Amino acid sequence: MTYTIAEPCIDVKDRGCVDECPVDCIYEGPRMLYIQPDECVDCGACEPVCPVTAIFYEDDVPSEWKQFTPINAEWFNDDISGVGSPGGAAQVGPAAVDHPTVAAWEVL
Repeated sequence: MTYTIAEPCIDVKDRGCVDECPVDCIYEGPRMLYIQPDECVDCGACEPVCPVTAIFYEDDVPSEWKQFTPINAEWFNDDISGVGSPGGAAQVGPAAVDHPTVAAWEVL
């Protein structure tokens, strides 16, 4: 299991979670942040510091945002972001693309 960043992060990207993450597994896209599921150690340090309540343990993602669990994982595929699993977001820096669903997301 892992943590998931959901819709409330789109166009917010507070980055408090990035500062709290002890394993540097939260990566930045143009519109939102993504958790690398293979690098996340399930410590939960990111969840309480999110000012918009966008981070959830995988089993606790609200039903309206369940699609964000695969969105977070798929974003790391080479054919989407090209990030893969480099072992730390600081080494990579911000990516140039979001997951296609996030890129097309209309925030009301």
